[in-house]
Amino acid sequence: MSRLTLAIILAAAIAALAGCASQVADGQNRDRVTASDQTDSDRRARLRMELASGYYSRGQLETALDEVKQALAVQPDMADAYNLRGLIYEGLGDDRLAEESYKHALKLKPSDPDTMHNYGWFLCQHKRIDESLGWFRQAIATPKYPGLSRSLMTQGMCQARINALADADRSLSRAYELEPSNPVVAVNLADVLYRRGELERARFYIGRVNSVQEYSNAQTLWLAARIENKMGNTRAARDYGRQLRARFPQALETQAFERGRYDD
Repeated sequence: MSRLTLAIILAAAIAALAGCASQVADGQNRDRVTASDQTDSDRRARLRMELASGYYSRGQLETALDEVKQALAVQPDMADAYNLRGLIYEGLGDDRLAEESYKHALKLKPSDPDTMHNYGWFLCQHKRIDESLGWFRQAIATPKYPGLSRSLMTQGMCQARINALADADRSLSRAYELEPSNPVVAVNLADVLYRRGELERARFYIGRVNSVQEYSNAQTLWLAARIENKMGNTRAARDYGRQLRARFPQALETQAFERGRYDD
């Protein structure tokens, strides 16, 4: 996975924490919770969570974990804190505590799509694809879910990992309709279409990415070259290869181009 992909996936995970700073209506017949309704412990826990989210977004995981622990000391049933705790433990490489955190968050707040998404991505990365897709389906089915495009994208990426390419195409195409400016959606959709043999569509999506230099990288240029080669457009494939050689001379994709290994 490229640095661009990893950066945006990380941003997507951080965006899942946006809900940590808001309060929602407690039941259909009750008023929305406002600042005057919060207890002193609520405010202290929220402040700790805001600090934890900030530290997490800057990669200061140990400090973020300490702030989460302090939030939970004040408010032990805070589901959002356990969700963030899961992300932090993932970053620290402690899979057992990460999964424990997600499960506890879902026990406290079973209908939270952000936690469903984060737990689904955790499971996908650990090759527990069937389990992960179940959580993505639940998140995606949540009414008015603001993270819908993100969950469709990651669902499609996980479906592609098990070669469920038709399903991946549907998920990623829907994500693209919702967020056509997201280059990670376009790259993953182009890759799935290339693998399905839908080369004209694949060319369209990867072309959108490579038309913006800050989005293009060795991965995107190499995919474009492979698509053109598969279509028999050897001149266009060589043009992309020259860009690879000029911009990313040490990349593995450039080495594959130099050896003519388009199908590896």
